[in-house]
Amino acid sequence: MSSFVIEGQHRLQGEITPQGAKNEALQVICAVLLTAEKVTISNIPDILDVNNLIMVLSDMGVKIDRTDDHTCTFQADNIRTDYLQTDDFAEKCASLRGSVMIVGPLVARFGKALIPKPGGDKIGRRRLDTHFEGIRKLGADFHYDAEKQRYEVSAKTLKGTYMLLDEASVTGTANILMASVLAEGKTTIYNAACEPYLQQLSKMLNAMGANISGIGSNLLTIEGVKSLGTCSHRILPDMIEIGSFIGIAAMTASSITIKNVSLENLGIIPDAFRRIGIRVEQQGDDLFIPQQASYTIETFMDGSIMTIADAPWPGLTPDLLSVLLVVSTQAHGSVLIHQKMFESRLFFVDKLIDMGAQIILCDPHRATIIGLGKRFPLRATHMSSPDIRAGIALLIAAMSAEGVSRINNIEQIDRGYQQIDKRLNDLGARITRI
Repeated sequence: MSSFVIEGQHRLQGEITPQGAKNEALQVICAVLLTAEKVTISNIPDILDVNNLIMVLSDMGVKIDRTDDHTCTFQADNIRTDYLQTDDFAEKCASLRGSVMIVGPLVARFGKALIPKPGGDKIGRRRLDTHFEGIRKLGADFHYDAEKQRYEVSAKTLKGTYMLLDEASVTGTANILMASVLAEGKTTIYNAACEPYLQQLSKMLNAMGANISGIGSNLLTIEGVKSLGTCSHRILPDMIEIGSFIGIAAMTASSITIKNVSLENLGIIPDAFRRIGIRVEQQGDDLFIPQQASYTIETFMDGSIMTIADAPWPGLTPDLLSVLLVVSTQAHGSVLIHQKMFESRLFFVDKLIDMGAQIILCDPHRATIIGLGKRFPLRATHMSSPDIRAGIALLIAAMSAEGVSRINNIEQIDRGYQQIDKRLNDLGARITRI
């Protein structure tokens, strides 16, 4: 198990470019299974979750030509469906939640799929009902093998239909969308997720020959086609990493420029940080975060305490609430952070309380942060990263704290952040990987 040792209170200076988006990468890489022709994807983040998915596809028989660290050409013209029965496949997929999105492409193209119960972050119950109900409505049969703890999926033919999703699940929508592009007839998906990464997947599928309309809305219409072909696709910059860099700059009173952020795809993320007093300036397609000695959380117009809550796109992504929470601890003022989607994602706040943060954990979904400003800096401590997003929040806290902190289980951070220690050290941080 690896650790970070962080010497706090070093100011950063310079430019940093965000990695490719993890959540988009997992979707579009699964989509290569829909065609026997070559698909080239660029700006792939060099992180554990994505590399593990690429390894799974390689073991399944996908030919992979890695042009560089961030560009791959995939060709799924000789898939070994027998590999899905192996213990090696089960072990690799069980630790990677994104692997569930191979179900839609495999069923659509080969008529069958196997998937173990997927893993990922331990942030509460993350059910798969939306995935399975949607693909079942297209004509697939699901069977859960309790002994082997895996789902077996089969379908002679998928047929288009109308469906109203019970929740706007991003991965659920992606899975159903990939299954429906090769289904017979028309599929209509209402209450579909419409995040930029889902829009990117839709555009990629259309470039391959699919017929998807309503992109960017919560009502997708898909006219099934018989086959898909080749395409080239570039992944967007990771909005979660961009938000993390904004938080790092604020907490360390640093001045940094975040390059090539694809501002039109950030939604309300910059405004969410502005609500807690952080200056975020647009410079073309870059974001400049100037050095601030202090920042003050806004109140609502009637003077009541600010509430920041997650919501389906175009609302605020839940993946950034951990960052907004930790940054609020060093602001002036109070804020209620409401994490609606996952009931265990706020449990890392006990570590921040140990560092001196004033936080009241109201219940599994809500925490009130009483910002005392930087005149009461956080204290260094030893801690462990419970998941990707809490891990980066703890790293941000350690970078602002007095003294030397240690974070164990940083593999969780590596799952979502590419060489984060090296990239921040290049700006002036003091992070040692052990």
